[in-house]
Parts: sequence; structure tokens; C-alpha cells
Amino acid sequence: MAAIARISQANVVQATRKHTATVFFFHGSDSFAVIANFMCVYVYFTFAGGTAEDLKEWVDIVNREKLQFPHIKLIYPSAPSQPYTPINGMMQNVWFDRIAISNQVPECLESTNSMCQNVSELIDKEVADGIPFSRIVLGGFSMGGCLALHLAYRFRPAVAGCFAMSSFLNKGSIIYEHLKMNPENGKVPLVQYHGTVDALAPIEWGEESAKNLKDLGVNVKFIPLQNAEHELTRAEIKSWKDWLLDILPEK
Repeated sequence: MAAIARISQANVVQATRKHTATVFFFHGSDSFAVIANFMCVYVYFTFAGGTAEDLKEWVDIVNREKLQFPHIKLIYPSAPSQPYTPINGMMQNVWFDRIAISNQVPECLESTNSMCQNVSELIDKEVADGIPFSRIVLGGFSMGGCLALHLAYRFRPAVAGCFAMSSFLNKGSIIYEHLKMNPENGKVPLVQYHGTVDALAPIEWGEESAKNLKDLGVNVKFIPLQNAEHELTRAEIKSWKDWLLDILPEK
């Protein structure tokens, strides 16, 4: 894969009072067209590439109001547009390349590592601005959750927590090997959410990832979402907010 393009934009929701903590929320590789009526919200998946704005809008709709906190700044970065192998090398907003949407294939480490280094600079900027690693949480949806796992357990293991929604790690992931050699990196608590009828990333992939991480000492909380597909749900966001405020209480 060619050199990784750098992140050029992010959607930021500031804390409503004193900013004492930061959450990075990474979008997935898909974009979402959202159509709402008076009774429900329909989410349609396309393969055109996700953005920070897509994810923020989706979260706010599922939350039924703008998601914001008195003390937490939310940062939704946008992945750069780059060639993506699962769609025959077409350009897409993705965090890294992969051979296929499958847990059976090897990871594209050069691509993943380059983006992790890029995103780490954004995290370090928050630290330079006065927010310690112990008040920073990393997470995301689908591919964004996978990116967060690489960041939390390989690149920035001093963060306060990690969350992964509808995400999975490939079999033989370098994260597993890294944790075997650096067990102290497993102290970052992790919450995983996964739909029981997810057809794009089957729940078994997420369950296997959670088990492997737990076997390596990570404090993993795995929450199945009954009858949910590859999507965010209101119950999931409500549970996640409770988890987040436990990890990052207001000071």
C-alpha cells in the first residue's frame, strides 16, 4: 500500500463546562444514509467510506439528542481517503487497508502502524494541552474499534479505557503477540458491544477477540446486543455512556 495520507479533519464536541477528559471516537469503513420517521430510524449501509460527521450524526440520532458531556471533550476524527483492497483498491475513508473483511486473513501491519502513529500525535496533543493519559478513552465502531484496540494495547497503553463496537481482531493479531511480550499493557479496561445478528462482522469474531484478550489479562466486558445487526443501538449508547462516566467521572 502507498504511503498513508494524514488525518486532516475532525468533528469536535466541546465539554459544556470544565474540560477534564477526552474521548476519541473512530468511525467505521462504511458510510450511513439515515432516514428517520416519527416512529423509528432506518440505517442503510453503503460502501462509500465513513467520516467523522457520519458517525457523530448517527450517534446523536440514536442518543435522541446531541451527545455531549459537562467535562468530556468528544473528538470524532475522519480517516483519510486511500485505496482499500476489499473494494478493488477504490478510494475510501479508511483507517488502514485489509486484505478482506474477515478475521481469517493476515493484518496489513504497515498500513495499521502508520495510521496508529498518525493518530497517536492527536492523542499526544491532548496530553500536551493538559489532559493526562489517565483521562483519555479510545474507541470506535467497526474498523474504528479495531484501530482503538491497536492504539490502546500497543501504542498508548497508558489511556484510561477502550471501547469497541461491532469490531473484531484478526486471528493471530499482533496485539496478542504484543500483550504476551508486554503483559503490563493489558491493564486498560475494555468494553465490547456486538449485535447478535451482525452479518458483516459476525458476533463470533467479536467473542473470539474478547476471549483472546481476556486470556492475556485484559479486563474485558463483552455485551451482546440482541437482534442487532452491524449498527449502533440506543441501548448500546446508553450502556456505553454509563461505562464511560464510570471510567471518566466528573471532577
